Amino acid sequence: MGQDAFMERLSSTGGIFQCKIYLLLLAMDCSGLKVMVPSQTVHGIRGQALYLPVHYGFHTPASDIQIIWLFERPHTMPKYLLGSVNKSVVPDLEYQHKFTMMPPNASLLINPLQFTDEGNYIVKVNIQGNGTLSSSQKIQVTVDDPVAKPVVWTHPSSGAVEYVGNITLVCQVEGGTRLAYQWLKNGKPVCTSSTYSFSPQNNTLHISPVTKEDIGNYSCLVKNPVSEMESNIIMPTIYYGPYGLQVNSDKGLKVGEVFTVDLGEAILFDCSADSYPPNTYSWIRRTDNTTYVIKYGPRLEVASEKVAQKTTDYVCCAYNNITGRRDETRFTVIITSTGLEKLAQKGKSLSPLASITGISLFFIISMCLLFLWKKYQPYKGQRQNTGERKHFQAMKMLWMTLEYMNLLLFQMPLVFPGCQVGLFQPPMVYQGKICIVQFTKLFSTSLPNSRIIQSEISWANQYIGVK
Repeated sequence: MGQDAFMERLSSTGGIFQCKIYLLLLAMDCSGLKVMVPSQTVHGIRGQALYLPVHYGFHTPASDIQIIWLFERPHTMPKYLLGSVNKSVVPDLEYQHKFTMMPPNASLLINPLQFTDEGNYIVKVNIQGNGTLSSSQKIQVTVDDPVAKPVVWTHPSSGAVEYVGNITLVCQVEGGTRLAYQWLKNGKPVCTSSTYSFSPQNNTLHISPVTKEDIGNYSCLVKNPVSEMESNIIMPTIYYGPYGLQVNSDKGLKVGEVFTVDLGEAILFDCSADSYPPNTYSWIRRTDNTTYVIKYGPRLEVASEKVAQKTTDYVCCAYNNITGRRDETRFTVIITSTGLEKLAQKGKSLSPLASITGISLFFIISMCLLFLWKKYQPYKGQRQNTGERKHFQAMKMLWMTLEYMNLLLFQMPLVFPGCQVGLFQPPMVYQGKICIVQFTKLFSTSLPNSRIIQSEISWANQYIGVK
């Protein structure tokens, strides 16, 4: 033994023994005898060997060393097992094959260990020299069977309803002695609480009443002085819910409980809630103060072009057929026209061609207005017929200007994608603004019947069809 103190004979004539002590024994008074054991209690396994280590030391001339082992049980007298003087061993014949000692080492080997070997073992060391020195120690030996793997059972095995039912977990072990039980939930010890209680031996756990928070991985840890084993994880069945019912969609804009959907889009709604077992879902539409079920299942698809009303109320109902509980959530779907919104989004970024077209349009209109102003101003003082003729010419120039604008309008769908233009027809929609492009009859039949004006009317009839 690396930590045992043992005796070496220094000379055959002197018969003097010297004590050799290892550092782990720390400092000691070598003028006397001291017997030490690593532990006052040693645990052994039935059927296996058990070694009881003993250390002793002294610093005095010694002619003889005597070691004696005794065994006692509670309320009985100590029984002699074996002894030695120097290197000679004298066993009790009843135990000579069970106990072994190799003097001057005072340690004892018990093989095999049985339940009847449980008790107190007393070792006594005597040193004979100039006088007699004696010292002893007592070691308590326990004998156990190792723990077998425990098994956990639940009752009722079918599970329990939240806030209504109870669950009992029972831990069973087929082998082992002096068993100590401990319950674990998700790897952490379970403590007594308002809903948790234990049997006197701690091998049964009662949960009353069960709640959703009691869901988890339970296991039973069983220990004894020589081993420990943990059961497989078990998850009790607890029925609960529905909780946290909500409706979500893959499209549209959601603000609170209102979904805004573009006309022509198909939107898919998903209804979900935390529940066990899973809920059964139903969808209800509210129209004109009447409600009716339109579909069963967690998903509902709404085709906006098939909805008669632009604003429709819906209800999603979730029902747990085990707990008997239900929940519902209401929401509104608003269907909007996509024209203004989408065109406004497309018009946010203009191409270079659009910029050039806009600038050209501005210059053309400006030049035409300037030309009209110069043509019209000199004839203010002339006779009325001449003034009416000039007014007619001015209106003709305005018409030609609008014809140029028509040419530009023909290019608008190419320059501004999404812009819808119709000549002589309102409206033209662009960037969310409605522009009226409409031409009316510019020439009146009430003009004087002068040749010049009649020729202008003929021109109008030929080119623009004014009558």
